[in-house]
Amino acid sequence: MSTEKVLEAVEELIDPVLQEQGCELVDLEYLQEGGRWILRIFVDLPGGITLEDCARLSREIGDLLDIRDVIEHEYVLEVSSPGLDRPLRKAEHFEGAVGKRVRIATRSPVEGRKNFQGVLETFTGDILQVAVDKHAFQIPLHMVRKANLIYEFDD
Repeated sequence: MSTEKVLEAVEELIDPVLQEQGCELVDLEYLQEGGRWILRIFVDLPGGITLEDCARLSREIGDLLDIRDVIEHEYVLEVSSPGLDRPLRKAEHFEGAVGKRVRIATRSPVEGRKNFQGVLETFTGDILQVAVDKHAFQIPLHMVRKANLIYEFDD
């Protein structure tokens, strides 16, 4: 089964569990690192997620994945918070990130570049407007390969 198919199957399987717990699925990753497969599930709760929440969800999701056997080979399951550099995957993630610093990688060049780091000024009609060095780039959402917040520490 392809990586994309595994991610689709996992998302479909765990979505009811997360909804029941009031959790938001922020992102999913299924990749090989150091010769082993890793399934990473990034989740959040409205008031923030604790280590205990992640441990409980890991047990529930792990049991469910074992019963349904959607992944063909051995893997390591990691359930964690999205962290300070929260991934931006869904339209609502981008809407919540307006006015914040972001890092965006595109699938193909936009105005001659594929990597952007700046302030997300607007998100309307599936178009991101990102200010980078006083220039505003218009990036269609479907062109985004990867995006995340950039956490800024206060002085």
